[in-house]
Amino acid sequence: MKNSRITITVVLILPIVLFAQTIENIDEIAPFSEGLAAVRRGEQWGFINKQGALAIDFRSDLYWNKDADISKSDVTGVLYPVFREGRCLIKKMEHGIPLFGFIDMEGKTVIEPQFLNVTQFDMGYASAVRCIKMFKGSKEFKFKLYDYEFDDVLVEPSGKIAEFLGKRENIQMTKKRYKLPTVRSKMLSENLIAVRIPDQGWEIRRLHH
Repeated sequence: MKNSRITITVVLILPIVLFAQTIENIDEIAPFSEGLAAVRRGEQWGFINKQGALAIDFRSDLYWNKDADISKSDVTGVLYPVFREGRCLIKKMEHGIPLFGFIDMEGKTVIEPQFLNVTQFDMGYASAVRCIKMFKGSKEFKFKLYDYEFDDVLVEPSGKIAEFLGKRENIQMTKKRYKLPTVRSKMLSENLIAVRIPDQGWEIRRLHH
């Protein structure tokens, strides 16, 4: 008799649990990748798991581009938020210029937004244009001055820079003059990377593990 009462209790609770996991008012649903699918509500995205539960809550920093060219491997090709090798792009605006970083599959920021352009992770790395901002001083009215350094880099999922691929010049960091810099490298295999040298074509390099 005791066992019968336990069974009835479970049956009564089950529909309530299923109902509590319903997610409503969704405007767009992306395909599953690595066990999670991005869902959009207005201008915010979140992620659901394969049980339909919200694994990462709706937020405004998940990067997407409704006009994406999906043939591109950098940020211009990201149509909706997606995980690649456990990392998903996020975007932060700083003085009108977008900086890109990554979260993990728990929604934690593991690579702070610091890249002007970056690819999705592939074969353990992402190619990126890194921006380093250095405080130079202040002028009247407390107007702050900064210097910038730019590097082509290869990034590990931890955020560690695996390879410095070269310096970048002539990137204007003002909103009116800024243009998205191109990523000049791409992975060929787990040990090889192609780096484009201006006016010289592509150079194939072996990675230093």
